[in-house]
Amino acid sequence: MTALARGSSRWLVVLGAVLMQLSLGGIYAWSVFTPALLDAGWSRMESQIVFAVGLATFALVMVFAGRLLTRHGPQRLAVVGGLVLGAGYLLTGLLGATSFPVVVLGIGVVGGAGIGLGYVVPIAVGMRWFPDRKGMITGLAVAGFGFGAMGWVKLAGAWGQLIETFGLGPTFMIYGVAFAALILIGAIWMQMPPKGWAPSGFTQDAAHAKGGEDYSLAEMLRTPQFYLMFLIFAVSAGAGLMSAGLMKLYPIEALMASGYSAVEASAIAGTAMAVFFSLANGIGRILWGMISDRIGRRRSILIMTGLQAVTLFAFTAMAGTPWLLYLGAAMIGFNFGGNFALFPALTADLFGNARVGQNYPYVFLSYGAGGIVFPILGGMLGDLGNFPLAFSITAAACLVGMLAAMLIRKPDHEEATHHFSVHGFLHQMHWDQLEEAIDHALHPDHRAGK
Repeated sequence: MTALARGSSRWLVVLGAVLMQLSLGGIYAWSVFTPALLDAGWSRMESQIVFAVGLATFALVMVFAGRLLTRHGPQRLAVVGGLVLGAGYLLTGLLGATSFPVVVLGIGVVGGAGIGLGYVVPIAVGMRWFPDRKGMITGLAVAGFGFGAMGWVKLAGAWGQLIETFGLGPTFMIYGVAFAALILIGAIWMQMPPKGWAPSGFTQDAAHAKGGEDYSLAEMLRTPQFYLMFLIFAVSAGAGLMSAGLMKLYPIEALMASGYSAVEASAIAGTAMAVFFSLANGIGRILWGMISDRIGRRRSILIMTGLQAVTLFAFTAMAGTPWLLYLGAAMIGFNFGGNFALFPALTADLFGNARVGQNYPYVFLSYGAGGIVFPILGGMLGDLGNFPLAFSITAAACLVGMLAAMLIRKPDHEEATHHFSVHGFLHQMHWDQLEEAIDHALHPDHRAGK
């Protein structure tokens, strides 16, 4: 029996998860490298393509990671993920830090693959050790992914000045070593609990009430709930990813238009991304997870996507004023971070705790879809000089996601065991729930029978 199997030490899983996610979240620090790449002759579009390729590779590889998790165990998968991620950054630094093909391959493809291999591990392990607090543990397990961006941005920039002191290539190499080291340390505690283990006071009845009925992948794909989750996650995460990729470029332009110098604008925009967005991203993962344990996953997602839509619509009016920029960056980061606590927990609620490691990667493909469409849209419209339109489009997409969240309900396992059909899909949708939700929103004092 391992040290973790005693149960009192299950919080060590959280420590290991945070260490791993601090490194895996380094992709969100990409914006700190873009000014140097633009100075080297890159276009905004090219800088966003690297970011989008990394996100798409991350999501695609995570599907295979879910299968590898069952075959090889979480600890071994975590180690491989750390080594692959580190190798991607090392190769980029060695082969050409300003070469577009090299950076796309090294950071986008190899680095993204490393993230995909490692990301599912702490989520799956955490769910098994904390079936009684799924929202909270998922938030804690992925919090480092959000917090990590702040440290890596500041280390390369204002705090460590690695880019200025050593150059882009050596900075990539330093990060590769650091990423691998932290993940290898965190992997020490990535162990599943013994078969039949449960936390004190957690009964089998409670397990079934909180995601105990397990769906196979084929069964999950026959439910409308999967496609609703896919849509909501794609637009909600995609909006945040576009904002993360542009959180330095666009505010610099808006601040300079408001009279700030290029140096001042760069410092203010860097603080918005590295401090306010990044901290709120990490805090949002924890708080939205805890909130969802109290008010439910569906309601939390509905509120989160609605708040994000309002913030994105307002952001173009906020970006040219420092304190409003900080507020907007924090709100976008807070709501963006909530996705990564709420959707794994919702996947476990709807399709089973034991299968989350295999099922969630398919839900997470939506993150890759959003990561391709929205950042490239932002870069393309940025090159055309129309950042505000990019934020307005993503805000409208979040409103669509909010409406879709109103339709989510517990799936029918018996129907999911049959072959997919349009009739079955529409039957499970229960469109009357959307009508009831809208009616309740318009008439909050309405009560049945009146």
